[in-house]
Amino acid sequence: MKVPYFDLPGNIRSIRPELDAAISRTLDSCAFCLGPEVAQFEHDFAAFVGTRHCVGFNSGTSALHVAMRLLDIGPGDEVITTPFTFVATSWAIAYVGARPVYVDIDEKTMNLDPSLLERAITPRTKAVMPVHLYGHPFDVDPILEICARRGLPMVEDAAQAHGSRYKGRSVGTFGVLSGFSFYPAKNLGACGEGGALAMDSAEHARRAGALREHGASNRYYHDEVGYNYRMEGIQGAVLRVKLAHLAAWTAARRRIAHRYHELLAQTPLVLPIEAPNAESVYHLYVVRHPRRDKLRDHLLARGVGTALHYPLPLHLQKCFAGLGYGSGDFPIAERAARDCLSLPIYPEMSDSQTEYVAAAIGEFKDW
Repeated sequence: MKVPYFDLPGNIRSIRPELDAAISRTLDSCAFCLGPEVAQFEHDFAAFVGTRHCVGFNSGTSALHVAMRLLDIGPGDEVITTPFTFVATSWAIAYVGARPVYVDIDEKTMNLDPSLLERAITPRTKAVMPVHLYGHPFDVDPILEICARRGLPMVEDAAQAHGSRYKGRSVGTFGVLSGFSFYPAKNLGACGEGGALAMDSAEHARRAGALREHGASNRYYHDEVGYNYRMEGIQGAVLRVKLAHLAAWTAARRRIAHRYHELLAQTPLVLPIEAPNAESVYHLYVVRHPRRDKLRDHLLARGVGTALHYPLPLHLQKCFAGLGYGSGDFPIAERAARDCLSLPIYPEMSDSQTEYVAAAIGEFKDW
């Protein structure tokens, strides 16, 4: 048996008639940049998250970049975040000339460790941007408490966490601004790139809408330097279709994750946890073991696809060498990068595929 790491063709096939109709509708209207499909998706996604407003973008990276602009963060400022995530979180900070300041992660959840946050705050700190990594919510309350006490806005990077919940409340509703990605491999993925900012502030929504469209509140009248960050009409149409299926897809991911928990419980792997106050959407199912590379080779030989999220922490990336960090500065993140392995998980995955992956892991002898 072969088990792909991710089955995007299978996902498309499952809703192809709906997608064809939505794309055809957009072709007929010729509303290719923003337009009614995007506007309706923004309305629907705001309702899904539980915020008053949503502004669509051409990528999650663009959304986080604009979040920094909305908070007037710029050169000389610092934003505290995690070194263990996709690079776009730090790009958003760097794009405005600010400095990413890293805090190590919690060993169990691999999210930013709230107990280390306050010591990283300086007079130059202007915001905190934790990540709901792999679809598991970060520990919101202690981070919010510190932010409130120190007068700092919190921005949620929820790019991997569409529908995750913390203490029964949807992620994306805790921060001043919350960024989402609709990259095709996300739980809610476009047929191309896409992103969004969710927020309650009408003024933030107004300014975000202008910044994504060349800084223009009215066409050809540019109030500030902006960007060509508009969501395409076809992506809005696709995302409207997919959003209607997201709850069922999330339930399938959670079922597969729980089956993995059962099947892999007796192996030497460190399995992902779900904190008591959290509900993960299992964007990724990431296990850990010091002989990760050997295990990955073993699984590949048996037809099982895997991936690494993420093999090199951001503080050790060449592009951020100028920040002055070095090996050993964030030991938990560095250990996670050496040990992590993402197993296949997607809504279309069958019970037999899940069991095959677990059986293949059970055959590994080189622990």
